[in-house]
This record gives sequence, structure tokens and C-alpha cells, in this order.
Amino acid sequence: MATNHSSSDLNSDVNNGEDFRVHVFSSSSELLEKLHEKWNSGKEQPYPAMYSSVFGGIILDPVMMVIPVDDHMVHRGHGVFDTAIILDGHLYELDVHLDRFLRSASNAKISSPFPRSTLRTILIQLAATSQCRKGTLRYWLSAGPGDFLLTPGGCPTPAFYAIAIKEDFLQCKEGMKVITSNIPMKQPQFATMKNVNYLPNVLSKMEAEEKGAFASIWVDDEGFIAEGPNMNVAFITHDKELILPLFDKILGGCTALRLLELATKLVEQGRLKSVKTGNLTVGEAKSAAEMMYVGSTLPILPIIMWDDNPIGDGKVGELTMALSDLLWDDMVAGPETHRLPVPY
Repeated sequence: MATNHSSSDLNSDVNNGEDFRVHVFSSSSELLEKLHEKWNSGKEQPYPAMYSSVFGGIILDPVMMVIPVDDHMVHRGHGVFDTAIILDGHLYELDVHLDRFLRSASNAKISSPFPRSTLRTILIQLAATSQCRKGTLRYWLSAGPGDFLLTPGGCPTPAFYAIAIKEDFLQCKEGMKVITSNIPMKQPQFATMKNVNYLPNVLSKMEAEEKGAFASIWVDDEGFIAEGPNMNVAFITHDKELILPLFDKILGGCTALRLLELATKLVEQGRLKSVKTGNLTVGEAKSAAEMMYVGSTLPILPIIMWDDNPIGDGKVGELTMALSDLLWDDMVAGPETHRLPVPY
């Protein structure tokens, strides 16, 4: 059994690296025992089920929810992913996300080990097995395990992984602060596919948090508004026009596209003048009456401050919340074409 170390012992190990001794696990059973100690710490298990095509089935033991270290997605970032929301026992917008997932895979030159219909069935069965009624399904396609070379020629079979995650998300009603990101955004070829290369996104979010903001806004090389680190951004002008940046250089968010459809209801009610996509300069965007992030688990997050300057009157906008209500209602009680009941 591994020896327990005190804080002073650990500090000594750090300061005298030559004295540090790496434990060698003598058997897989010893390692599994160690890992089970970690996961059985009294906390609720956030990952009730995982699927792995490498294993060929669904895994319930969190200790075994692993990806091979020689998977091309791990050491070369050669993989794509997507997410589906589980809310009130329904999968929201599964098919839209799955279609984008496969487009991303095609653009990344990754084939699937299964046809689309089988991928869909696996995800539905995973959700049912997990017994998760509120959370997310996250899933990945990878060039697969095989070796550590640059190209995937030594990876005989692509891999599909998926995991159910218990998450509690609610409708966002408080306004947030954002900054303009100084981290270079991805080139359009990579920004328009949902791939696992998220270092720019991570650094952009960290940059914002270090400055006391929730997240950041990317501006493209032509000076037009692009997107946030992992969500789209939308604006309402003083003329009551809802505008989202064009999707030619950024990821086409499934929730953002659904928002464009639902927002027409506010046009019919006379509350919005129009709904459209288009280029917005930083100046035009900062002078908007209302501003918001749009993403799967938000689904809308009001933005009231940008680079320490208020958006509109600096308060959560009425139309922002009307759009939020539309999306939330669609998630909890929308048509069957967008909400798939999970067969628990």
C-alpha cells in the first residue's frame, strides 16, 4: 500500500527532487483499489455513465472512464466533439448537434466507426442507462489510438466516446461583465468546426476571469464582432433589431440558430423590428441597447458591462429576458421535433 505523506514531507520531496521515489503499482488490482478510494470519497458521482467504442460498451465504474494515452485526440488534438442537453428527461436538439458533430468530423478528416443512426442510438441508450434527467451528454470522435506519430496512419480504427454528466443549470437572469479578448482567435477553418483544440478558448476565458469578468469577446481581423470563448453573442439595437454575427468565421451555434427561429415570435408581436445576422463593428456593438451570450447550457446570459462600460442602461434588458423565456420554454416544453424523451 502506498505510504501517506505529510505536508512537510511533500515539501521536502519538491525541494529535494533527487530523493523523491515514484511508486510502482505491482498489479492492476492495487491501482484500481487506489482509484476507487479517490472516487468513493462520499461525493456524489457526477459521471453516471460513459460509452467507449474502444471498450465496446457503456461503463458505469468511474475508475474505468478513461481514454488511451496514445489516442490521436489526446496527444495531437485530432478530434471533434459536441454536446446535447438533458432537461426534464428529454434530450434537447440532439439531431441538430449530431449533424454538426459529423460535419466537424468530416472537416477534420475523421471517419466514424458507426453510421449516424448508430451514434444516435448509442447516445440515447447512454442517457437512459445513466438515469440522468438533468445534465449534458458530451461526445467525441477521434482518429483513435495507435501510436504517437503526427498523422493517424498508425491508428487502425477511429474512436467514439460519450459521457453523461449531471449538471444543474437554470435560466440566467443576472447580468454579467465581459472584456474584449487579447488572445488571437482561431482561423475560420478551425473556428467553424467544433474541434478539441480549445487552448485559445481556455486562455481567453482565463484572461477575462483574471480581470474580474465572466468571459470575453473576440473581434476578427477585419474589426467585426465574432464570438465568445464557448458561446455566441447577440445584440439588440436601439431600433429593436436582433443581430447575431455572421457564422462564416465562427462556429454556428445550435442554440443561436434556434434563437433566430424563435425570435420571429417577438417580431410577430411587434416587440422586435427584425431578426438577422450581419457584421457589427466594435463601436456598433458597444452602442447596442442590449447584449447577451447564447449557448446550450445558458441558454441566454445577459451582458450589462463591456470593458468597464455599460451596455445600454447597464441593466438586464427586457427583450433579452423575453428571448431567454422563449428559449427556456422551448427547452422544457417545446415541440417533439426538438425534444426527444429518454427511454429510461
